[in-house]
Amino acid sequence: MSDAAQPSAAEVRAAAEAVKAALDRHLDAVEHRSGQDDPAVYAAFDELAAAAEAYDELLYDTYDEVTPFEIPGNDTLPAYAGPEEPSALSVLIRRDYAVAEPQRLLSQAQRIADLDPESAADAAAEARAVNGGTGSVAGVVGSSVHAALGVLFGEFEPDEIATRHKEFGLEEGDSTLWVIAADEMPEPGEWLSAPFDQADPQRVVCRFDVSSVFDEDLESDADDDDVLEGLDRER
Repeated sequence: MSDAAQPSAAEVRAAAEAVKAALDRHLDAVEHRSGQDDPAVYAAFDELAAAAEAYDELLYDTYDEVTPFEIPGNDTLPAYAGPEEPSALSVLIRRDYAVAEPQRLLSQAQRIADLDPESAADAAAEARAVNGGTGSVAGVVGSSVHAALGVLFGEFEPDEIATRHKEFGLEEGDSTLWVIAADEMPEPGEWLSAPFDQADPQRVVCRFDVSSVFDEDLESDADDDDVLEGLDRER
């Protein structure tokens, strides 16, 4: 940034005053909140985050200094807008896996097929339809990851697969569970053709996320602590 484009000291001071005012408004909103999901608190939070980010940028551009603020992103859920007392709910679960060891997956599926040929026949029939109508039970299960996954998930509950994923040649990725409030129970079969259309973020009562990125954040914080401790010792 050129000298002509750099913000003035007065602009930095004004940004600092804006942060102070936003802090006061946020605290006031928290102290007078009307409930757990008071929109005034969310609005004050967003205003404070924007003011802190603006100050951080001006401070860096003018003085080459930074703040200790960690500006949150916009990946959080919106304010809850569902019923206060839900009479029904939906539980939506997503778990990602990589097929890390295909041969292990195929051998486990074949073992299941040998123990329960009838269930494996259903998976083979589906695989035959996908593959143009060829393949026997043993052949399809023994050579097709598609059929092997069908056999695996047809035999075991998703929770059991989650706890035994390495045994089946799978590697865990991110996972999430959303509990979504509903006004009433849907009619049987009503949503089966589009099961995830009702994933409205504004009706999420609670959610639980699992990701390796959280572990990376913890490791990064630990590394930062080690650096700080080293600096303290040097002093």
